Amino acid sequence: MIAVKTCGKLYWAGEYAILEPGQLSLIKAIPIYMKAEIAFSENYRIYSDMFDFAVDLTPNHDYSLIQETIALVNDFLANRGQTLRPFSLEIRGKMEREGKKFGLGSSGSVVVLVIKALLALYGLSVNSELLFKLASAVLLKRGDNGSMGDLACIVAEDLILYQSFDRKKIATWLKEENVATVVERDWGFSISQVKPGLECDFLVGWTKEVAVSSQMVQQIKQNINQNFLSSSKATVSALVEALGQGNAEEIIKQVETASQLLEGLSPDIYTPSLRELKMASRGLQAVAKSSGAGGGDCGIALSFDMQTTETLKNRWADLGIELLYQERIGHDDKS
Repeated sequence: MIAVKTCGKLYWAGEYAILEPGQLSLIKAIPIYMKAEIAFSENYRIYSDMFDFAVDLTPNHDYSLIQETIALVNDFLANRGQTLRPFSLEIRGKMEREGKKFGLGSSGSVVVLVIKALLALYGLSVNSELLFKLASAVLLKRGDNGSMGDLACIVAEDLILYQSFDRKKIATWLKEENVATVVERDWGFSISQVKPGLECDFLVGWTKEVAVSSQMVQQIKQNINQNFLSSSKATVSALVEALGQGNAEEIIKQVETASQLLEGLSPDIYTPSLRELKMASRGLQAVAKSSGAGGGDCGIALSFDMQTTETLKNRWADLGIELLYQERIGHDDKS
């Protein structure tokens, strides 16, 4: 039995702009995990704790994302001369509570998880670029409208700066050629680790409102213009630089700018709960904003002293915002 796991993710900055090729976003891995166990067996059996039943490879609506991931990886393996065998796959870890998802990129996480499990099962050495390309290929073939930034972060399991590729171009390649050929090419993306040069607390607040990212993206995409794109790119670059230099004031300023850019893009991004989550950092040595597509799910905050962190957590609790995750960032980097 082989066991693998994948994390969640949340955006710090660059949401929506990242839908355009060559744009930048800053995304943080969240160590809330999905886990899979896989082994060769007599027949195909796939089970996820999202559902109370198991399936084989016969198409099933609930399991379509997992089944399409398996189909693509099987194609990839067959093209590389691998003899395919049936297996049993069990997936656990819902990234939700009481039927409400957290918004940590669970669909991206499950795709990466299934690919990781299959490649490990066949004893293939996996690098993060191949994982990212195979996972992106699954979503592109499904017509997913996301930027693939969540996949980049989930694969890297770190705080990353992601530069997006031209999804239309790669989708065309995938229609015309087999996936084993397409993943050998240069797609024109980059994924690089960002190392903060100071200590701070990173907090995730959950509004318990469910947002449907694909619908939000569809609705808001038409508002994206060149001015928004250039402003977003400059803001993400400045934020990454400020993090590297450990400049708290500049970090606060750039995260606030990123937040204002989102507000200017569409009033629907900030729900009343997300606005309260953000406003709770006012007057403190901290900054908070919505994360990802908006319209619900989670917001993030960075706090630069212990007392501020406690105050912010208390304010969130009073507002009914649940502290989903907290991490001290930058303290491991000191030599």
